[in-house]
Amino acid sequence: MILALNVLLVLTSAVLIVMILLHKGRGGGLSDMFGGGVSSGVGGSSVAEKNLDRITVGIAVIWIACILALGLLLKSG
Repeated sequence: MILALNVLLVLTSAVLIVMILLHKGRGGGLSDMFGGGVSSGVGGSSVAEKNLDRITVGIAVIWIACILALGLLLKSG
């Protein structure tokens, strides 16, 4: 179980780094390559940017859950 959580933690860490780098910064970002630069006028951000936000938050929740689960498993074991 600990090994599986460690592997999941490493994978989610790498994906989270990539997802954060894809976000649009002040002067644009890597998300412009994937359609993030085209704004729809609703809230000032595009559909691609909103989906990128949702995916990033989902990966971050999985990452936090892995850390908490590992902490509990290692503390009890």
